[in-house]
Amino acid sequence: PMSASYPSPLSKRAFLGWVGASAGATFLGGATQAPGDVAHRPQGPRFNVRDFGAVGDGRQLDTAAIQAAVDTAAKTGGGTVALPAGSYLSGTVFLKDHVELYLEAGSVLLGSKDVEDYPENRPAKRSWTDRLVNRSLVAGERLKHIAIRGPGTIDGQGAGYGVKYLVRPYLIRFVECEDVLVEGVHLRNSAMWLQHYLACDRVMLRGVTVFNFATRNNDGVDIDGCRDVCISDCIFHCDDDGITLKSTMERPSENVVVTNCVVSTHCNAIKMGTESHGGFKNITISNCAIYPAQTPGFAHQEPRGQSGIALMAVDGGHLDGVTICNVTMHDMDVPIFIRLGNRGRIFTDGIPKPEVGVVRNIKISHAVATGAGARGCFLAGLPDHPIENLTLEDIQIGYAGGGTLEQARQNIPENETGHPQVGMFGPALPAYGFFCRHVNHLALRYLHLLTSQPDLRPALVCVAVKNLTIAGLDAPGSPGGEALMRLRQVQDALICDCQPAAPVDTFLRLEGENSRNVSVMGNGFAQVREVAVTGSEVPPSALALIGNRLPDGAGGS
Repeated sequence: PMSASYPSPLSKRAFLGWVGASAGATFLGGATQAPGDVAHRPQGPRFNVRDFGAVGDGRQLDTAAIQAAVDTAAKTGGGTVALPAGSYLSGTVFLKDHVELYLEAGSVLLGSKDVEDYPENRPAKRSWTDRLVNRSLVAGERLKHIAIRGPGTIDGQGAGYGVKYLVRPYLIRFVECEDVLVEGVHLRNSAMWLQHYLACDRVMLRGVTVFNFATRNNDGVDIDGCRDVCISDCIFHCDDDGITLKSTMERPSENVVVTNCVVSTHCNAIKMGTESHGGFKNITISNCAIYPAQTPGFAHQEPRGQSGIALMAVDGGHLDGVTICNVTMHDMDVPIFIRLGNRGRIFTDGIPKPEVGVVRNIKISHAVATGAGARGCFLAGLPDHPIENLTLEDIQIGYAGGGTLEQARQNIPENETGHPQVGMFGPALPAYGFFCRHVNHLALRYLHLLTSQPDLRPALVCVAVKNLTIAGLDAPGSPGGEALMRLRQVQDALICDCQPAAPVDTFLRLEGENSRNVSVMGNGFAQVREVAVTGSEVPPSALALIGNRLPDGAGGS
């Protein structure tokens, strides 16, 4: 077993070894046997809760019996607390060091419907969540080597709690814990967030199935200021956000891997940054499938999910180093939403409002989205605080279309203090594909955009963007509509390798007196009637057309 002196934070080599050993584990007799001598779950004797007086009939409260089994296991140096088949009604169970809670097939840990069975438990670690919750069904603080495993179920029975904060218990909440494993269990019906990991080190969620539609705030999982986290092979069905990374205090969420997961939601599928105080660093997400929840929503009633991928920093903090690849999405209103804002919410009393944060070094690639709404995707920072180093590559999105010239020409406010959500700028953006504003070093490579209905808006609108690369854009225009792409106050841009497959009236409209160094080079414009139109305020030297294949009589001014 890993010793209590295991280094924190893990070195890259040690963490990869830990994850690799865990992923290669085999299951023998209900126990996890990792290769070699590495086993990150608790080891020791087995304690049956029925031996401590648990009845398991779903009516008698078994809290004391389960807690007695946990306490006994801890006193003997650790071990497994087993819940055999049955329904165990319980209030808060406080896990202990080196103890595993194992739910056997047919067992259900049922959350009590009486809030008095959940004692208030405000942790020492201060965070924004102090305003939301101080109760949970399974709780732990400053523990080491803990686990919840097995094919059984934890059901919070959260539907009867209403919507008031501080009286709704989480299903699972671990605070400042180390070496946490949650594996194989079915988690259902929390009265609040379903599982919250706050300021923990080395957290692994594997093979977990979530069903969470009991009330408001029914997220799938919330990773909050944690370090060295792996979420794999999980399925999340939830009314609210699915896989959510937060930083509700000064500590960042960093070194996080999410892979091989399915997320269905009425809200945001993969999301980080509605609380961003400590920031996010070194995040990798891959091989995920996303679609709207089929169960009727409690708080969210939209037939589509809100967003597939939502990356935000609005309460300070640095969102730095995020890669997302191999993701499919279906019927999500806005497949990609990236926002640097300035809501500036403080996480505890007596501290100053945070400065505007940083969003940089993001790459999203190899993504396919079908059935997107008419709104369009949004990538935007703020004046004097641009998003930096953002790449979208090899992405295919099918939109509803149907946008109007009025929508194409609307002025979108900065709304820098607004709550970040897909509807914060109204029902439609000026572009049916991507609206990009205040970005430095933006690369859009090989975007394939489709619309179910003709759309009079541009496919791309870029405003106040510096160091822009657009390569291999494949998107339709509409007769009588705006140019295929509109650039305003754009500097140092290269547009290349684009070859519209269908007729386009105007390929590019360049606007803004500060636009400069825009090169349109090496494109195939056989289907384009007019290559470029520039506003009267644009300096003549701002645009260069170089080495493009032009149709006979094509214009370019």
